[in-house]
Amino acid sequence: MPHQRCSRPQRQVWTTLLLACLPALAVVIPLATTSRAEDRRLGDLKDLDGYFPFEPPATREAWLARAEEVRRRVLVSQGLWPMPTKTPLNPVIHGTIERDGYTVSKVFFESVPGFFVTGNLYRPVNPQGKVPGVLFAHGHWKDARFSEQAADKLRAEIAAGEERFENGGRSRFQSLCVQLARMGCVVWQWDMLGNSDAQQLSMALTHGFKQQRPEMNTPTRWGLYSARAESHLQSVMGLQTLNAIRSLDFLLSLPEVDPTRVAATGSSGGGTQAMILAAVDERVQLSFPVVMVSTSMQGGCPCENASLLRIGTGNVEFAALFAPKPQGMNTANDWTKELATKGFPDLQRAYALYGAKDDVMLHRGEHFPHNYNAVTRSAFYTFLNRRFGLGFPEPVIERDYHPLARDQLSVWDATHPAPPADDPEFERSLLAWLADDAARQIQGSAATSEGLAEVVRPAVATLIGRSYDQAGDVEWLLDRKDERPDHIRMTGVLRNTTHGEEVPVTWLYPRKWSGRVVVWLDDPGAGAAVAADGGLRPPLDRLVKAGAAVVTADLLLWRDGATTPGDSPTGPRRQRLVKNPRECAGYTFGYNPPLFCQSVHDVLTVVRFLRTTTVGSHPHPDTVAVAGFGDAAPIVLAARAVCGAAIDRAAAATEGFRFADVADYRDPLFLPGGGRYLDIPGMVAVGAPHPLWLADDGPRGDAPKAGIVAGGYPAAPVGRLVQYRGTAPATAAADWLLGRE
Repeated sequence: MPHQRCSRPQRQVWTTLLLACLPALAVVIPLATTSRAEDRRLGDLKDLDGYFPFEPPATREAWLARAEEVRRRVLVSQGLWPMPTKTPLNPVIHGTIERDGYTVSKVFFESVPGFFVTGNLYRPVNPQGKVPGVLFAHGHWKDARFSEQAADKLRAEIAAGEERFENGGRSRFQSLCVQLARMGCVVWQWDMLGNSDAQQLSMALTHGFKQQRPEMNTPTRWGLYSARAESHLQSVMGLQTLNAIRSLDFLLSLPEVDPTRVAATGSSGGGTQAMILAAVDERVQLSFPVVMVSTSMQGGCPCENASLLRIGTGNVEFAALFAPKPQGMNTANDWTKELATKGFPDLQRAYALYGAKDDVMLHRGEHFPHNYNAVTRSAFYTFLNRRFGLGFPEPVIERDYHPLARDQLSVWDATHPAPPADDPEFERSLLAWLADDAARQIQGSAATSEGLAEVVRPAVATLIGRSYDQAGDVEWLLDRKDERPDHIRMTGVLRNTTHGEEVPVTWLYPRKWSGRVVVWLDDPGAGAAVAADGGLRPPLDRLVKAGAAVVTADLLLWRDGATTPGDSPTGPRRQRLVKNPRECAGYTFGYNPPLFCQSVHDVLTVVRFLRTTTVGSHPHPDTVAVAGFGDAAPIVLAARAVCGAAIDRAAAATEGFRFADVADYRDPLFLPGGGRYLDIPGMVAVGAPHPLWLADDGPRGDAPKAGIVAGGYPAAPVGRLVQYRGTAPATAAADWLLGRE
């Protein structure tokens, strides 16, 4: 948005007004020490057991904009922005068995080279024309695709009305597939990682992970859960979402499947997979996630949690992304039991924005436990039958059948040997392939202004989680005013009333103000302005003597209570984590912005105040510049990337910092995805073409990315990007910010 400029006479009027009203401000505005509200970021962290309400916007247009933002968040968090290259599936279909009205085949294919998706394909005998396709994700039950219920438990389920048959009831997973095939559908049921035939990554790793593995946290060829994997947004959940998308590719490759009638369903962790797939892949036409949609618990397994995923959102809103296409869901005696009153009415409101309130359905089942029982399956069959026009009498109920045994379902045999199980080298190779593929795509995108705008800039916006337009409303609370011969010092707090956040600041106002404001960010924060003798530090003294007002701030990065002690009292401090014993970053950073991002938000708060808040009738400053040094440098580059024209000039001295080098997800500068989108050079390119002064002695490995930095400025005037190589960065930056080129 354009910013109001003022002439020199206007600036003189503003300076006079400001200096005249400062004594009154100290009296009229209560001291921040007595009136300050708590910064809510210093309260309890949010975790998967929190409360996740969904409030749909009032208009369809507003919802469409919000839905685009949330859908991008899902894709970015899963490591699917951009989508990994779709390599040949190389499907193998074998061991087909024919039964009463349906066939069952064994299938495996490669979602990426060497990474096998395994499962069973159920098809009707002699399908007539194009038929519906159904994707069925089975969830966390042990050996789910092969499992059979014990006889005593099955009889209890039959007595309670959960199941109908002593034969077919032994496997609720086969039951759904058999019934749908008898109804004329092609059904693909595939394995979650570590379950049934999918053993390349073990159950203990993918669903039971507990403790970080130092040997898998290396600068190259890292493993899952490591800080390096998180820096590239590689997670178990992302791998499962990729397998779900490739499963849809496989299903649609079958000539008999009708691409206009494709459904996704699943229960528990499989319900999460179905819900996420439906949210991000427009080819799904009907969705039925079971025992998962809730404003309560969001999914307890590492495979249901990914960094960035649920910051400011949750499962009910993910389900709403499917609107207005037909969607059903259920409740059970678990975390979904309050859905009828908490969440589902809001889903209906979202659907109503399209005039489709009746296209979302809730099947009540709070009297049943957490499973995909025969009653819920019947609700799905009936919903599918009606929406896909299958023509069966309703309600649709199952017929009995004889389940197949494990050896009749397993895809591996002597002719088709299983790949090595739980192989750390395979894990490393898989993540290396994905990282290399993403780097090729993202570097290609960043080479053009269009690619930057379509791929890298939206991704960086998602990582940071707040734009300048979303910065909020800010007010000023004065603590103390100290008059000096050539300037006035004030300390106080900027309170962001929209987000419930506070930024302690020190202001240095020259008595002859030039209209420039420089936000100078350097450890120790708001105290960075003052030298040991009580005077100003040389670079800031230089700015003030030149007539620039200077603001220093205590970013959250440096604030007491924002971090916890490290391994020793004198060791580095660490980000706070949720109270979960499993050392998986997604449990904390899937729900809470990293400290790095919250510090960027602080910069937005300061800039927003300077650009929008008035004192008396003064105009806004001529220019607002931001400078960062040490730990604040990457924060300034991120703020530069999301602030656009609100920051006129930015300067940063990074000391060679790279997000991909952060070796601990508890490090205060850890940023999920920071290494994926070209790291610091990517941040620089996204900030183009706005003026930037950069002192960055990056690692030699960044040489190929140097063109990315310059490539962001192809049409900019000379001097828009200044890369400094000297030994006095603070002084040089101050001069450049003053326009002394």
